[in-house]
Amino acid sequence: MKPFEYARAGSTAEAVRDFGPGTMYLGGGTNLVDLMRLGVAEPERLVDVSRLPLDTIEPAGDRVRIGATVRNTDLAADPLVRSRYPMLARAVLAGASGQVRNVATVAGNLLQRTRCTYFQDVTRPCNKRRPGSGCPAIAGDHANLAVLGTSDACVATHPSDMAVALAALDAQVHVTGPGGDRILPMPGLHRLPGDEPERDTVLNPGDLITAIELPPAPPGASLYRKVRERASFAFALVSIAAVLDVQDGDVAGCRIALGGVAHAPWRAERAERALIGGPATGEAFLQAAEAELEQARPLPRNAFKVPLARNLIVATLEELAA
Repeated sequence: MKPFEYARAGSTAEAVRDFGPGTMYLGGGTNLVDLMRLGVAEPERLVDVSRLPLDTIEPAGDRVRIGATVRNTDLAADPLVRSRYPMLARAVLAGASGQVRNVATVAGNLLQRTRCTYFQDVTRPCNKRRPGSGCPAIAGDHANLAVLGTSDACVATHPSDMAVALAALDAQVHVTGPGGDRILPMPGLHRLPGDEPERDTVLNPGDLITAIELPPAPPGASLYRKVRERASFAFALVSIAAVLDVQDGDVAGCRIALGGVAHAPWRAERAERALIGGPATGEAFLQAAEAELEQARPLPRNAFKVPLARNLIVATLEELAA
């Protein structure tokens, strides 16, 4: 591991002020420290923000504000979150192991980087690590990589379960940085690779996530489901966060977000538009899923994700409709 300087921030203002070239923020460190050990991340200086007073979950009327340093275990166990947003609690519990959730922070979960094997292996080219060096995954090991929103530069997936649920809930991400305070929507924090796959998010250097704000819980039933290769610690092949509101047999409201299929949490807007106002039937769910997945650009060894995603969408919506 490359030597680095360490500083502990006493406030968010101090953290932002102390951010300079070669600096990275340190929260729980469950992803960053691994990347440092692999030589993927080589910060010259770490600013520890894990002890900032951003570790509370507070109601604000019919909204809920979650501090950036709240541990994932505490988020999933919080009575307010479990009662108002059970889908979010379930998504958090589906991610990582109990030991990792005890350490990982909410903001760090959103900012974790892809687990693409080429990205994590510094002996191989990767456009995310070295822009312009190429994406060997396209012709190589891409079985668990993206089928939606890809580019010729990158087919990596975003690994977070929590981010998928937040995208379905229309969460807002509060950020402070050298340019002041701002609020980013979910989806909207993360970006697709395009020709700049090295940029995972729209954050600027020095920007620090301070909180995630949840709007009022949408009407209807909600569910998070994750398909993975084993029931223990594993990243999603495909996951779904869905909310379905059925009134008199018709879809009055619908939100669908997918994980494991794109460089960012994928909001299935085509499927939502196809469903709202129509019948809540298996045939309608199938047609909506197929409309969404028309955009898919699978590679030879991950084409299975398209029917997997289609079946998962249909099965989840049928369960919610029932």
